[in-house]
Amino acid sequence: MLPMSLLSVSDLHVGFGSTEILRGVSFELEPGETLGVVGESGCGKSMTGFAIMGMLQAPGKVTKGSIKLDGLELVGMQERDMQKIRGKDIALVMQDPFTSLNPMMRIADQIAEAYTLHQKITKAEAYQRAVEMLDKVGVPAPESSARKYPHQLSGGQRQRVVIAMAYACNPKVLIADEPTTALDVTLQAQILRLFRDLQEKEGTSLIMISHDIGAIASIAHRIAVFYAGKIIEIGKTEQVLRHASHPYTRSLLMSLPRAGQDRLESISGQPPDFAKLTGECSFAPRCVLKVDQCSTEPALLPESDGTACACWRSQEVKKLALGKSITELVQTK
Repeated sequence: MLPMSLLSVSDLHVGFGSTEILRGVSFELEPGETLGVVGESGCGKSMTGFAIMGMLQAPGKVTKGSIKLDGLELVGMQERDMQKIRGKDIALVMQDPFTSLNPMMRIADQIAEAYTLHQKITKAEAYQRAVEMLDKVGVPAPESSARKYPHQLSGGQRQRVVIAMAYACNPKVLIADEPTTALDVTLQAQILRLFRDLQEKEGTSLIMISHDIGAIASIAHRIAVFYAGKIIEIGKTEQVLRHASHPYTRSLLMSLPRAGQDRLESISGQPPDFAKLTGECSFAPRCVLKVDQCSTEPALLPESDGTACACWRSQEVKKLALGKSITELVQTK
């Protein structure tokens, strides 16, 4: 019998009224693993994280599927029960730390809340652990920083604070939603290194959500590429980066700057309107490889190298050498 995954998401659908935003998302997360989730804005990356956390805002709701954490079904769980899990077993690092923090509370008091909520310790003990956590995530002068308010810290320091809050109770799964978007390149590298170091020390499983496939590549064991509310490619990071099977993934990779590259490749067109999906491949209107078969949306199917891809021409795309543009296959349409 195969061991159970730590987190199992199966055929997850999320709807807002009559419009489906997530359309059958499935993946597994193993203990100590980092899964990178990439794709353009509005493709369903963050929605997946909120659904797992039980934080969907009305009228959004899970309409179908399963989310199991260590075998425990989270879909349909009462909010009072979910509160016992959220922050303790599964935690979220939000995109904007300034809006995630209470401007009226001192830093240590906000971190200490996680300890007093989920652990039977005194407020004094919780405060001391909060200071220790600030030190662990690299906030300078943790004792004095603990007494400050969010506006008194830099953007990078605030991001470290929300990471400290998320890691406070040593969760089994941490979801980081675009944690480096508002930071400059140097700070981005520091925050990604912090996640990597903390994961190695704490053994936490990590879902790292980002539109930046280059940043994800430096930290993720596996990559899931989202498009129009579905995973269209998933596999080990090295395999996806070297032998991408989906035209969209290949185009994302070709949009990254490289030494000696004359110009960056762009993806023409716009992401689809979820309310107007027709049943064809959702990427077809933007794809230079579109053929008649693309009038039917392909399923996410396993490839021989252990990856999975949802594209009728995946084998042709996979054979392209690393760094070759997808347009080199146009003549085979």
